[in-house]
Order: sequence, then structure tokens, then C-alpha cells
Amino acid sequence: MSHQPVVATKTSGEMDKPLISRRLVDSDGSLAEAPSEAPKVGILGSGDFARSLATRLVGSGFGVVVGSRNPKRMAGLFPSAAQVTFQEEAVGSPEVIFVAMFREHYSSLCSLSSQLAGKILVDVSNPTEQEHLQHRESNAEYLASLFPTCSVVKAFNVISAWTLQSGPRDGNRQVPICSDQPEAKRTVSEMVHAMGFTPVDMGSLVSAREVEAMPLRLLPGWKVPALLTLGLLVFFYAYNFVRDVLHPYLQEGKNKFYKLPVSVVNTTLPCVAYVLLSLVYLPGVLAAALQLRRGTKYRRFPDWLDHWLQHRKQIGLLSFFCAALHALYSFCLPLRRSHRYDLVNLAVKQVLANKSHLWVEEEVWRMEIYVSLGVLALGTLSLLAVTSLPSIANSLNWREFSFVQSTLGFVALVLSTLHTLTYGWTRAFEESRYKFYLPPTFTLTLLVPCVVILARGLFLLPCVSRRLSKIRRGWEKDGAIKFTLPMDHTLAQKTSHV
Repeated sequence: MSHQPVVATKTSGEMDKPLISRRLVDSDGSLAEAPSEAPKVGILGSGDFARSLATRLVGSGFGVVVGSRNPKRMAGLFPSAAQVTFQEEAVGSPEVIFVAMFREHYSSLCSLSSQLAGKILVDVSNPTEQEHLQHRESNAEYLASLFPTCSVVKAFNVISAWTLQSGPRDGNRQVPICSDQPEAKRTVSEMVHAMGFTPVDMGSLVSAREVEAMPLRLLPGWKVPALLTLGLLVFFYAYNFVRDVLHPYLQEGKNKFYKLPVSVVNTTLPCVAYVLLSLVYLPGVLAAALQLRRGTKYRRFPDWLDHWLQHRKQIGLLSFFCAALHALYSFCLPLRRSHRYDLVNLAVKQVLANKSHLWVEEEVWRMEIYVSLGVLALGTLSLLAVTSLPSIANSLNWREFSFVQSTLGFVALVLSTLHTLTYGWTRAFEESRYKFYLPPTFTLTLLVPCVVILARGLFLLPCVSRRLSKIRRGWEKDGAIKFTLPMDHTLAQKTSHV
């Protein structure tokens, strides 16, 4: 669908200006009446969103007329520059009218049909999850069916009242817009630009149902990573419980169930963080290996690998979350009463054994290196987490972002591996560490990261690196790209030689 380009009425530099324009403020600090030449916009509704919308429109230089069933009571809640009146009077002069009310109240506007004819109605409503499943048509489509002589536009439903008041820096800039009338869509897009947001054309009004579903989604990209993290937490917690609590109780009769709230959790968290970090870079290794095997980059990855690649950011942030919790738990370990008792018991044993000086050089060096590597790994992981935030990522060019997320991410994985190896030291070779014939936990966590590190090392070899680089620049092993026409499976494949 072709449409005229949207002309922004404000430049990005003007976003530094205050929300309420100075020319609308009196000397006593109160809002003055908007100038008569300002374009007028109507708002039907007097709720929280309507008030925030009126404030934003006034600050963007628009004249605002609010239609309410009880204007006297609601007038004090709106900016003084906005005119609050009855609904019949509010729809008279404005050509663009925001409908800021719930779906069940749309029918109350039918008495205004003759006055609303030919005007642009902007539907900003959102259905509840139950209403979205109950109704087959969107709120905007229902509004259009009630007012066929109006041009209905769906917009601003993904923007919160807080974002309207504080400005797009504190929220999402994008405003999805859809309508069957290109001219109405263009007019609303210009208003979106004037208010400091970015319009996103979603097509015809049929897309309104999809647009209205956006605010109903609760972290859709986090479901799989969260379930993965929860599964790893349960597995490693149960594994550590069997080794550190159940084994001493059954074999030696020692009650160590007090370790469950802190000690076992603190042993579990670094395992989960370490494995999650390796799972961030494992799909990249698999994708590179698949490209090398196929000899081309023009074939789609399997769906499971494609989804895995898309969830790397969330997995990395959950890895950082677990690592940060591990650091906090580690700081709290000396505060436990059990830790103090262990120190006292150790001191008593040292006195009874007539040992005036207890110092194991190897253990001292091991712990010093172990802690230092852990701090470096957490610091590098923190940098990765910060640069994944949209506000920071948008300030980096692609090379900078790739360097931080790929190169420094691999450095964080290597530091975490060294941190784990230093923690284990020679314990993997001591028979007493295999409780119930189960290997120490850290040996399990090393499997995936070591595979990733070894694979990345192989990819650095000149013969492999050159071939992979050629493939990613468009080279193919057989020198041909095959296209399959999707509309008729009976047609033969066409081959285009590159």
C-alpha cells in the first residue's frame, strides 16, 4: 500500500524542551488559554488517560476540547489551557477526536452521529484479556461499525498515561497506527510526530486486533528462557541437596538441613549462571557449524535453532541475574550463625592440637585467584547486561555492539570457566568428592562451556575462519542458490547461478 510520507512537525532536538510549552504558561505559573490559531483536537472521556493525553497535546501546541458528561466536576483535573465542556459541544469544531472511553460506552455516542460525520475518530482503548477472547472484532472495528461516516484510526493504545506525561524518553517511542483511510492515518501520524513519538504503520483497520493484543502480552520473549532457568535451578538444587545434605545425613548421621536456605542456594546459583552464559554462545557455534557443513548461508536454520538465537538476550540477562544473586549470597555467608560456630570450633581444634599457626599456602593462593576471577567475570557480565538495554545499545554502532556482546561475552565465558576450574582445583580427582558416586557439581557445569570454548578456538584456525568468512559474504559451495516457489508445489525448482 502506497501512502504519502509523514511530515514531522517537530524535530528530535525539540524533545529536549519541557512538556508544557512556555507560551501556554501565565506569569503566575498557571496554564493560559491556547492561542486561537492552534489546531484543535477533541477528547471524549475524562479518565486518567484522557487527562494525560490532554496534557501532552497542550504541551505539543494543540488546542484541546474535552467532552465530559459532568464538565463542572472534571474541569479542575485537566490543564487550564484545555476547554472542558459537554460532549455535544466538544465534537463541534475539532476534525480529530480521541475516543478515550471503554468499549461498552461507545453506544452512548450514537446520539452524536450527525455531528461526528466526516471526522477522524482515534480509538485509544484496550480490551481486557477476557474481552479480547470474547469479541471477534477489535474495539476500533466495533467503533467503525457504529460510525460508518467517520474515519476510525487505532493509535496510542500501547502508550501508558505515565509515558504521555513524562515523555517518550521514559517509555516506548513507537506508536502503532492502523486505519482504512490513508489520509486519516497520515493526519494522526503527523500528530504522533508532533507529540514526540514515532508512528509505525500497521496497515488497515483489520490489524487493530493485533495492535490491541500488544498490551496484553506479558513478556512473551521471556517464557522459554524463564522456564529454562527454572529447570536448571530445580535440577542443580536437587543435585546439591543430595550431595551436601542428604549424603551426610544418611552416611554419617549429620544433620545439615540448615544449609538449604543459603548454602545450597549459593552453590546452585553460580551453576545456573554459568550454564546459561554458555547457552548464550552455543547456538552461534551450532549455526556456524551448520553453515560450514552446508556451504551456504542462504538456507534457513531449523526452527528450534532460530528460536534459540532469538532468545539469547533474555538468557544472558537471566545469567547475569543469577550471578549477581550469587555474589550477594556470598557476601552474606560470614553473617550466618553456623559460620561463626564453625570458626569457633576450628579455633578450639587448633588449640587442642597445639597448632599455633595455621596457614596452607596453596589454599591461600587458590582462594585469592578464585575470588579475583569471579569479580572480573561478574564485572564483564555486568557490562554485557548494561549494553543490552535499548537506551545503551542505540548509542553504539554495530561494530561496537558486536564487540561487546560477542568478544567481551566470550571473555566473560572464559573468565567464568577459569573461576570454576580454580574453585574445583584438584577436587575432581579426589575419591571422597564423589558422593553416591555423583561427580562434584562444578564438573557438570564445565561440559557445555568447554565445548563452546573449544569450538570457538577451532573457528579461529585460518582454514576454518577463511571459509566461514567467505560463506557469510555470500559464497556457496556449489555456486548456486535454489528457490522454491511456494504457491505451486508442482513447479520445478528454479536455480539461479550467482
